[in-house]
Amino acid sequence: MEKNLAQVLTELDRIPGVSGAEEQVASYTKEALAGYYDEFHSDRLGNQFFIKKGKDPDFKIMLSAHMDEIGFVVQYIDDDGFIHFAPAGGHDPRMVINQVLSIHTEKGEVKGITGGKPAHIVSAEEASKSIPISQLFIDTGTTSREETEELGVQIGDYVTFDREGHFLNNTKVFTGKAVDDRSGVAVLIEVMKQLSEKEIDATVYGVASVQEEVGIRGAGPAAFYVKPEIALAIDVTLAGGTPGIEKKQIPVELGKGPAIKFFDWAPNSGMIGNSVPRWLTQQLVQTARKNAIPFQREVLLHGATDGWAMSLAGEGAAAGCISLPSRYIHSATGCVHLDDLENAAALIVKFIEEAKK
Repeated sequence: MEKNLAQVLTELDRIPGVSGAEEQVASYTKEALAGYYDEFHSDRLGNQFFIKKGKDPDFKIMLSAHMDEIGFVVQYIDDDGFIHFAPAGGHDPRMVINQVLSIHTEKGEVKGITGGKPAHIVSAEEASKSIPISQLFIDTGTTSREETEELGVQIGDYVTFDREGHFLNNTKVFTGKAVDDRSGVAVLIEVMKQLSEKEIDATVYGVASVQEEVGIRGAGPAAFYVKPEIALAIDVTLAGGTPGIEKKQIPVELGKGPAIKFFDWAPNSGMIGNSVPRWLTQQLVQTARKNAIPFQREVLLHGATDGWAMSLAGEGAAAGCISLPSRYIHSATGCVHLDDLENAAALIVKFIEEAKK
């Protein structure tokens, strides 16, 4: 039975896939796209390439949605059995305390919790600050290092938030642990499905990329392999519209359409970012307007996407991004709106249909 976009999103979010351990997500994506691509390729890093042949094999458009999610990695097990861990990807420490976590071991999944001091003995100074991740620990109920190791826990094991994603109260708002960027992978799957039935000029490389959350590592080598003329990342972006966020700070909102990115920049992360070529944003805007697809315009500071890495590959590519508005990004409760995902897929498909070399 064919799965719709909502089902694919729900199932993708459930899969564990911290940066460097995306194999299960890759397997799901390949199975979901069985019969919808002309060629398949994977590289040593784990990037997955789904190729839809167009009339012109030399006119290449690359789409990239990263499979990895933020998580943690086991760094040390102390004599009392408590697990100390490091972040894999960018975390707000305020979001990590009082969480149920899943440790993915060779023996299977181990549950643990991040605990802290009871409020009764927290000083006023401590209460005014977030607890650094370096001071947090995972409690699995064991009382010694040996007992924890008997569960299968080892240094280097990956850890994810233990949370079942779902749609909120029969709305189209989905909340999950890994909407960044399983929502983008879901859109990529939908786009490749729709393109499989169409005659297009461009040859499209739909890439499910790896290790975006730890420095945008996968998309660059993938683009070196593809050598696209045009590249589009499919990723989440910050959504406002909630208490405490000024509209001028984050004007993009949930449910008002995908955002066409014009510019992003993360100066504190090695000066990475992407100034999208104006002709590319103009074509995306024209496509959206022509086909009555709702969209928003986006400028993002302190963030970047696979678009940055793709733009620099080989002789360079005209790279942009179709963003999916997301509330509570980089937490266990990220939210996206199904309409935004569907409209993102529609915009990308129409753009590719109309693309000429």
